[in-house]
Amino acid sequence: MTSSRFEKLPFAKETIEVWGNTDPRNRNWPVVYTIFNDKQIYVGETTNAASRLGQHLGSQTKNGLKDVRVVFDDSFNKSVCLDLESHLIRYFAADEKFNVLNGNGGISDADYFERDKYREAFKAVFDQHLESGMLTRSVPEIVNSDFFKYSPFKALNTEQAVAINEILEGLLPVIKKDPGQTFVVQGDPGTGKTIVAVYLMKLLNDIEHAIDEDALESNSVFSDFFFEGYKESLHGAKIGLIVPQQSLRKTIKKVFDRTPGLSADQVMKPAEAVKSGEYFDLLIVDEAHRLKQRANQASAMQNTEFTDINQKLFGVDDKSKNQLDWLKAISRHQLLLLDTLQTVQPMDLPPAVTKGLERTADRNGILYRLRSQMRLVGGEDYIDYVGQLFRGTQPAPRSSFGRYDVKFFESFQDLDQAIRSKNHEHKLARLIAGYGWKWISKGNKDIADFEIEGVPLTWNRTATDWINSKTSSEEVGSIHTVQGYDLNYAGVIVGPELGFDGSTQKIVFHKENYHDAKGKQNNPGRVFADDELLEFVANIYRVLLTRGILGTYIYVVDPSLRKHLAQYFPHA
Repeated sequence: MTSSRFEKLPFAKETIEVWGNTDPRNRNWPVVYTIFNDKQIYVGETTNAASRLGQHLGSQTKNGLKDVRVVFDDSFNKSVCLDLESHLIRYFAADEKFNVLNGNGGISDADYFERDKYREAFKAVFDQHLESGMLTRSVPEIVNSDFFKYSPFKALNTEQAVAINEILEGLLPVIKKDPGQTFVVQGDPGTGKTIVAVYLMKLLNDIEHAIDEDALESNSVFSDFFFEGYKESLHGAKIGLIVPQQSLRKTIKKVFDRTPGLSADQVMKPAEAVKSGEYFDLLIVDEAHRLKQRANQASAMQNTEFTDINQKLFGVDDKSKNQLDWLKAISRHQLLLLDTLQTVQPMDLPPAVTKGLERTADRNGILYRLRSQMRLVGGEDYIDYVGQLFRGTQPAPRSSFGRYDVKFFESFQDLDQAIRSKNHEHKLARLIAGYGWKWISKGNKDIADFEIEGVPLTWNRTATDWINSKTSSEEVGSIHTVQGYDLNYAGVIVGPELGFDGSTQKIVFHKENYHDAKGKQNNPGRVFADDELLEFVANIYRVLLTRGILGTYIYVVDPSLRKHLAQYFPHA
């Protein structure tokens, strides 16, 4: 790879015409360029920079942009430029200095010859943008940010791109037509369900508001949808994103607020969508397995709200109605992104309902499965292994999970120190745990909630965006603060609510040590046996043990369960 060079010039007709004639490469060489002012930026790639920049001068969306930077490199080709363009769009969007004017229709994670070598060479390009002030944060800082992880400018893998393409093909011709349909995207933890939801919201907006001069070039993954009447089919369509979880919803609202064409108001909890009084052509529901059924809600106010909404929508407080029924009543079509095995409380939609949704969607040809791992470098292999252990099967012991850093600790103090070290090295390394201890610090923030091996520990002091809070590295996160989020390293404490029965060789549930009141409370007309509650708790640990991108460190409180699980993982 050769070194890159950068040219800066005013974004003006006369300047670009002169510049285009000063060097043949300005009209015939693959380059990546940015057009920007103090607040906005557009990133592009082309083989004819002078001509393409001239076209941009006539674009309505780029009025007010003042300067151009062009990146040249002797080794660049079309594939390299597309990849660098994709990276710069994502980094600028997450850096937050600029509002990115690009659509996201062409961003994909394509492979090409010597990609790894080129990506290593990209680091010099990113460093130059940092030194010049175009970027305000380093690439590691950007990649660790929520704005990067939940950006609508994420690069899709092939599986995600195929799913979105098929959803658009099935949805756009009928988006304003009855009868409505319920599309389903099913995926394990880390397969990028939330990315699909956010990406699709931006893509639908880009299609609806596309103008001729800014139509995507032919290399766009979704270019066909910017023509042939699709734009017209979306005109005036009412589309919303439902996120049941408070913390994740707040994070995505921030992302939408920073993204041109999107609005934080589009991101809602189910009750907000109902109270808006709107009828939606499409509701996209992330983490749909966390929608609630009629049960004892988290507060008296929420119980009253459930009654009021049922009466408003159905004329009576029908106890069989759940939040999914609400959303179906106020929308024509729904797109549900779900994982049955991430149901963690009795009040969540029961697996029988979510599995039924999958079967129906499959029969109708509108079920889309995501299998490829985007979160864990250990991939499906590690996730399947964890699933087997907590479903009660006994896979063959493993001494390694390849590139994925898994360690089992006999000492909690050693685990605690290891996570602190990883947080210093990589950032975003946190302790997380099941609900095996009371939350006494809610009434007194000066005391610890529990203690392990003489180490005092406190539950997360904030319920929203805990991972990025100032005190999170000194606290222990619960399932309600980390579901849907990524860490670099997860230090998972398996609490005393789980044990092991040597006579049956099964993991057992100790209800008396489980302190999530809503996690073990019976629903009206429904009593949960301990083995049923064990399934919820097993799902909790399946989620916790799959939060770490680079690695997972494990400590087990119960001695019998510690001895049992120790044989299956590499030891620290």
